[in-house]
Amino acid sequence: MNDGLPLNPALTRSSGIRLPFFYGWVLVAIAFVTMAVGVNARTAFSLLFPAILDEFGWDRGVTAGAFSFGFLVSAFVTPFVGRLMDLHGPRPVVELGVVAMGVGLLLASFIHEPWQLYLTLGALAGGGVNCLAYTGQSLYLTNWFVRRRGLALSIAFSGVGVGSITILPWLGWMIEAAGWRSACAWLGILMLALLGPLNLLLKKRPEDLSLAPDGMPSGVSAATDRAANVVDHAWAAVDWTLWRALRTRRFWWLAAGYFCGLFSWYAVQVHQTKYLIEIGFAPSEAAWALGLVSLAAIPGQIAFGHLSDRIGREWVWMIGNLGFVICCLALVLLRDAPTAPLLFAMVLAQGTLGYSLTSVMGAIPAEIFEGRHFGSIFGTVMVAAILGGAAGPWVTGVLYDAAGSYSIAFWIAAGCSAISILAIWLAAPRKVRAVAGRTGQ
Repeated sequence: MNDGLPLNPALTRSSGIRLPFFYGWVLVAIAFVTMAVGVNARTAFSLLFPAILDEFGWDRGVTAGAFSFGFLVSAFVTPFVGRLMDLHGPRPVVELGVVAMGVGLLLASFIHEPWQLYLTLGALAGGGVNCLAYTGQSLYLTNWFVRRRGLALSIAFSGVGVGSITILPWLGWMIEAAGWRSACAWLGILMLALLGPLNLLLKKRPEDLSLAPDGMPSGVSAATDRAANVVDHAWAAVDWTLWRALRTRRFWWLAAGYFCGLFSWYAVQVHQTKYLIEIGFAPSEAAWALGLVSLAAIPGQIAFGHLSDRIGREWVWMIGNLGFVICCLALVLLRDAPTAPLLFAMVLAQGTLGYSLTSVMGAIPAEIFEGRHFGSIFGTVMVAAILGGAAGPWVTGVLYDAAGSYSIAFWIAAGCSAISILAIWLAAPRKVRAVAGRTGQ
């Protein structure tokens, strides 16, 4: 008896449970919560950064380098994350990230030396997030959605914005009330207690539950549904392995685009709070600005993710990078005019426009190299993204130490965003697979 609810025509044979909706949306909800906590636990470094500098007096390049070191660790482990996902599915991969981040945050409350900062908030917390954030979620959610891929990913990733208005203000209050060490400990406990049990529900692909992508009727072949949007049949027919992908220009354009895009993103994110405080904003205002960036990202991510399913991924990637160009220009102008309207413009450009990059970050490589070995390929593409994310904060910190100003670094970040736009247009996912709005279906 279903009480009048429409049932998905496919059954989850492994459990015998009927659901009145597509199980893929359950996974989107889990990813939403995981991103809300996990990504903001990494973003929290920007709030911890001033407190750590005040306590220890280390150079900014050395201190910000811990965040960059986390990206270097991620760059090393990401290909293995993709391979593990191919072999064992998302559950062990995401749970590994939860444990690494939780333990890293708990141990961070005991640090006294730079190497301890690099080990805890760098290697464990900064490296572990790769398993459960954008990379980890993109590796399996792209299996569950084809026609609504951009929308599904953007909803999942918009959890970051919800976390930003709950976790980051709470963490800022904890830092002021009880110190940054207690804030790290409580954040680690939240990671382990909430995300550990929740992610036991993950499944790799809809076929594991006798379902089809996008919740299509069970009689529809998944292979047929996936083939409906193919533009370049010769390219799509290739069984893409990592080594085959590495010999293509498209792979390296993807790598360049992701490196430059993440360089700009994290150059701004890590140094933004300290910069705003130095040019005259109160610490609480700077903390709220960081949180409001992710809050402003929620409507932008969902709207642009849906839009990417209609007009194409390259257009949304361009919009996102233009957001970071505007953001960097606003940050430069804020030094001489630290006004609330300009700060608000910076927040909107960075959040509403810039963070829309996440809605297509998983979709772009999936449409070029979709197949059995996508996890390994995407994991390797993300090495470039991670290296860009590592280079951005470190280069920005070093340039500040040398010049006493962030202006040069922000101009470089804007230039990297422009290069990123060009690279993804040259990678051209539209020439391999058309988005739903371009298939005429």
